[in-house]
Amino acid sequence: MRNQPKYHFFKNTTYALKGLRDIIAHETSFRLELILVLLLTPFLFFIPLELSYKLLMFIALMGMPIAEAMNSAIERVTDLVTLEYHEMAGRAKDAGSAVVFLSIVVFVAVWFFCLVKAYM
Repeated sequence: MRNQPKYHFFKNTTYALKGLRDIIAHETSFRLELILVLLLTPFLFFIPLELSYKLLMFIALMGMPIAEAMNSAIERVTDLVTLEYHEMAGRAKDAGSAVVFLSIVVFVAVWFFCLVKAYM
């Protein structure tokens, strides 16, 4: 038996928004990345680049909060299983942190090369 209610689009949307509110309320890193998204997204409208580059920059920008949300989910599930130190729990959390780190590397690289293209 599944531990999940029957799929309903609007109800699932409320679950997603509930999770988003919870992450915003409890995760400082997510709030910082969200501020970065809110600050940099309008900047995209003024960069002299083709739409495809702007979309690539937006996707790279959104990758950070998406990765942070996944990392938060991993950390919460791991803490639900055990609050004591366990090597596998630590490795799971480290893997989640690696996802966030890689998303930041992608963001910096994409934005750097796109901005160089735009202004050089």
